[in-house]
Amino acid sequence: MTDNQTVRKWVFATNEEAVRVLGPNDTLLTRLEQSFAAKVTMRGTEVVFTGEAAEVDLMYAVVSTLTTLAKQGIQLGDADYRYVIQMAKSDDLDSVVDIYTTEIGTTYKGKAIRVKTLGQRHYVNAIGRNDIVFGVGPAGTGKTYLAVAMAVMALKRGEVKRIVLTRPAVEAGEKLGFLPGDLQEKVDPYLRPLYDALHDIYGLEQVQRAMERGNIEIAPLAYMRGRTLDDSYVILDEAQNTTAEQMKMFLTRLGFHSKMVITGDVTQIDLPTGKTSGLVHAHRVLKEVEGIHFHLFSASDVVRHHLVQKIIDAYNRTDEGEPSAIV
Repeated sequence: MTDNQTVRKWVFATNEEAVRVLGPNDTLLTRLEQSFAAKVTMRGTEVVFTGEAAEVDLMYAVVSTLTTLAKQGIQLGDADYRYVIQMAKSDDLDSVVDIYTTEIGTTYKGKAIRVKTLGQRHYVNAIGRNDIVFGVGPAGTGKTYLAVAMAVMALKRGEVKRIVLTRPAVEAGEKLGFLPGDLQEKVDPYLRPLYDALHDIYGLEQVQRAMERGNIEIAPLAYMRGRTLDDSYVILDEAQNTTAEQMKMFLTRLGFHSKMVITGDVTQIDLPTGKTSGLVHAHRVLKEVEGIHFHLFSASDVVRHHLVQKIIDAYNRTDEGEPSAIV
């Protein structure tokens, strides 16, 4: 060991605790060595970090933070290791425990619903503070799922009388006549992601009963025209595929004691060439309006397979400067 190297040791209380924190085949240790310029060795329940002080301290802090999460019953996996390491490198490690332990609510099976990134926490906080929130970002950031979770919890608490979920049906043109079946069969494939989120959080039977009572409504965007939605939690998904006219129509449906969340990904606009996305247009027109909040997710908020984040980063580099981007 050279004079400028530091050695620190972390000792787990038990072998079981070490397994919970480090994962199968000591996955965490592999991620640490891949991410920092220091060495890690394992001796029983003891982890030894050797290298420059700054790198060693960060590795030690990562293990300490993950151990705290494991002690609080958080199940850890490779995605969590990558994210906590990323937070350590950006000097945001102090936020991690709060992020992982703050519950939005529980699913019908009793599983806790938690945010998984700092960006998600800011998004959820913004929804709590504002009547209209735009969640804009790439796939896998949880923008729709979290909005549905917040809506279900608001309905359970009696803060709203109904949840209204909508999205443009087919490339914002809603040309349903070309599809086989009755209206419900025509639109269901395009609304399926909303059903999936609801079923996961609220349960299939409860969703069906709530829809029969009128407490939950799922409909294509065209069905919002001419309505005023009071005492409602309204979510517009795939908003990048609305036109400016459709977006204005939707936003002006906001009634008393209601909340709107609009989600979309401006890198996946399916509108005909020459048509401006209603989501991009709304950002330009409304970003300074008090009471309306735009939350922009980044690739670091992706909670799917780690390659999804890399794919998004690669496309962003390729598409830099495209007029559809919100910056």
